[in-house]
Amino acid sequence: MQNTEEVRSALSDRILALSESQTIAMAKKARELAAQGYDVINLSFGEPDFQTPQYIKDAAKQAIDDGFTFYTPVPGYPELRQEIVNKFKRDNNLDYKPENIVVSTGAKQSIANAVLCLTNPGDEVIIFSPYWVSYEEIVKLAEGVPVPVMGRLENDFKVTAEQLEQAITSDTKLIMYSSPSNPTGAVWDEDELRAIAKVIEKHPQVYVIADEIYEYINFEGKHFSLASVDAIKDRVVTVNGFSKGYAMTGWRVGYMAANKEIASACDKLQSQITSGTCSISQKAAAGALKGGNASSLEMTEAYRRRRDLVLDIMNDIEGFKTYLPKGAFYIFPDVSHYFGKRFEGKTIENSEDLSMFLLADAHVATVGGEAFGAPQCIRFSFAASDEQLTEALRRIKSSLAKLQ
Repeated sequence: MQNTEEVRSALSDRILALSESQTIAMAKKARELAAQGYDVINLSFGEPDFQTPQYIKDAAKQAIDDGFTFYTPVPGYPELRQEIVNKFKRDNNLDYKPENIVVSTGAKQSIANAVLCLTNPGDEVIIFSPYWVSYEEIVKLAEGVPVPVMGRLENDFKVTAEQLEQAITSDTKLIMYSSPSNPTGAVWDEDELRAIAKVIEKHPQVYVIADEIYEYINFEGKHFSLASVDAIKDRVVTVNGFSKGYAMTGWRVGYMAANKEIASACDKLQSQITSGTCSISQKAAAGALKGGNASSLEMTEAYRRRRDLVLDIMNDIEGFKTYLPKGAFYIFPDVSHYFGKRFEGKTIENSEDLSMFLLADAHVATVGGEAFGAPQCIRFSFAASDEQLTEALRRIKSSLAKLQ
């Protein structure tokens, strides 16, 4: 039998340098604890707790009955790509053609496709921080150099145009951000994004990946797409999907819109890795877009109520620095007040320690902020029932009181 060092030496430097997704890792730990019989409340995963709307399920059933069981075109069915074009025009005032659209197995694959097609070894990739855990790792996989730029809590964690200007160098190739943001729920408004666009316009070598997967979960009711700024439209890759707004996480359908050169490159890359997305999932996604976004608005209202519930309770927890998330279904408080405190001989050194303490003592799963580029914070998802959220925060408050 090979020893550990021999096994490790067989693996590529590429995979050894890659970190495991911390959100998935924490969800795994929560499941393991629950399997031991503990009542675990999981606030770690970015997944709606709603069922996929029935009309979308019906579209999938119809696709099965109609025999859509064969390989699909790599960039997606023409019908779905046209529905995405229609969506961009209706919701974002963006004019695309089907040739600009590539459908992938989730928005994560769309992001990875774009990063791999745009980034050469050594290229700098500016990432608005706090950021989704996979951004930095995907950049590393492409052999790019991640350059996090931190937004201040006082500004709802939003990076400003001035900060961006200071971060851009001659080696900058790409900018990545999400709005509404995972993990903070920050929403950049039109004025803020137009100011950012003016900075980008001055640097013609710089491209942008705008992750808009939480578009419909927006408590302000106004979403602005960076690609609607004509001066930089051809340098913006807009990524979206169905997992959050339509509660279709398990269906694995995402998409991107980009200029023809980038879209064709992503099509080529995808053809060698996964080929086309699941036929039934694509038909369900087309049904989702044809059916409008009434169900998304209903879910968003539920998330708004839950956000307010969580904030009301969390603001009474000593040492939590909070803010008002404008979208998505997360809150990302600064919890550094508890660093250095102890319980049963163990010291809380960072947010990872605090997150593990809450899992062990309160049986509530959260995610430490280090993986999001903000080690002073913890991410809580409020995509859970009112009863679960209330109980989770009661347990958290009780456990934190034990730290001295």
